Amino acid sequence: GFDSLGLALALHDLVSARVVADSGVRVEVEGLGERTLPRDGRHLVARAMAEALAAMGQPMPGLTISCRNAIPQGRGLGSSAGAIVAGILLARGLVADGDSRMSLDDVLDLATKMEGHPDNVAAALHGGFTTAWVESDAQAPHARCVSRPVHEDIVAVAFVPPSTMSTANARRMLPDTVSRADAVFNLSRAAVLVHALTTDPSLLMAATEDRLHQEARAAGYPESHALVEDLRSRGVAAAISGAGPSVLALTRRDDIALAESRAPEGWTATVLAFDGEGARVHTTDEPA
Repeated sequence: GFDSLGLALALHDLVSARVVADSGVRVEVEGLGERTLPRDGRHLVARAMAEALAAMGQPMPGLTISCRNAIPQGRGLGSSAGAIVAGILLARGLVADGDSRMSLDDVLDLATKMEGHPDNVAAALHGGFTTAWVESDAQAPHARCVSRPVHEDIVAVAFVPPSTMSTANARRMLPDTVSRADAVFNLSRAAVLVHALTTDPSLLMAATEDRLHQEARAAGYPESHALVEDLRSRGVAAAISGAGPSVLALTRRDDIALAESRAPEGWTATVLAFDGEGARVHTTDEPA
């Protein structure tokens, strides 16, 4: 499901924005990235807010943005998608008639343009297991998605390494063309994955096979690749999460302990539920 399928995991950044009298943007960061992320308008949440406000015909006010981050950055767990969706929805919430100026379809469109592909932003926005695509209208490409609930017997285990990898670098490792056989292979697995995640978890091993990107990137994250192979040899459906280097295992509850025990030294293994709601917005007139 490369660039098309997404899963919303119950791992959340908590982001708030407050209009202030001073001009400019100040960003407060707590948790992951607090020593490395920018504290001004260069922050991705602030950039997404600016894009959304411009799309709604609104000026950028003075803002204090607070980010309490739990999603690791540069690990293939969708941190950029989460930040983009958060920023757009914050901007939408600050405008009195934001819901009518910018529909959820518009939110998905703008988020896709900023992210470059719709899979992760669709999951962050709508929750659940999403299938997303961009309609092939060259004049006005339009992102769309559908969301389904994940089968109740499936649990996710995220294995997060101490190292990072940028999505841009990971994409540079991919070949420009693939064989017809590999394309057909992945088409079939993507179709089976929809059924496995929603109806029949017994098919997850076959459904998580891949020939498009994991082998091509293996040299870039050898420890991640070895972990995927190790888990799969033990009957645990595992794959590289996003662009990597994190690994995602989709397993039954009875196999959680087995999966967790395979985490390499220095890695963290976290059992995560699936978030069926997606991003949630709360507005208040009370001072923060």
